[in-house]
Amino acid sequence: MSDWCPIAKEYDPLKAGSIDGTDVEPHDRAVWRAMCARYRPNKGVAGDPLLTLFVARLNPQTTEEKLHSVFSKYGDIRRLRLVRDVVTGFSKRYAFVEYKEERSLTRARRDANKLLVDQHEVFVDFEQERILKGWVPRRLGGGLGGKKESGQLRFGGRDRPFRKPINFGNGGGGGGGGGGAAQEREGEGSRGWDRHGPRGREDRYRQREADWGSRDRRDYRDRDREDRRHRDRR
Repeated sequence: MSDWCPIAKEYDPLKAGSIDGTDVEPHDRAVWRAMCARYRPNKGVAGDPLLTLFVARLNPQTTEEKLHSVFSKYGDIRRLRLVRDVVTGFSKRYAFVEYKEERSLTRARRDANKLLVDQHEVFVDFEQERILKGWVPRRLGGGLGGKKESGQLRFGGRDRPFRKPINFGNGGGGGGGGGGAAQEREGEGSRGWDRHGPRGREDRYRQREADWGSRDRRDYRDRDREDRRHRDRR
């Protein structure tokens, strides 16, 4: 737990698919595809990855000129690339912006995230492909972030950081997905619970009915004694 971090330092598809990074088995096919992928970062991309921002969720109509005018407010831009389809030429709705200075990069990441550009709220973060070891893109089942509606949520990034695993008190807080649940189930069993409810509930009901029955019998005997006493006095 001491080295836990909400942001991934190294990309692991299995951990990225888990809300707290403790899963031990893939929960969807995309995670399995990412685990089996042999992806290599594109070395042909020019520019310094440590000075490059990733800008996503763009309006399909947003142009390079519009992006340049928006992101040049944070500092001098060395290179800007809007990714387009090689066949149709349509925007793929994400871009890379390389700055000349690190302070410009930091300022743009801090202030431009969730900025409205052409009526779309953009997402801005550091480039991951050439920086994060083991990176697998979303098209291969990897990536970070995503929407719940798509059914392919990935954690460990700025948009969806990891949640801290629950420590159950035996030192196994991050020891693997399902471990905590298993311990919780064991704890429930020790408290007398099973999948049908409290264990022995029927036995308690029977005991309660027996107690009430014996109480009724005692009351009946007491009333019978009182009646006999009254008859004897007459």
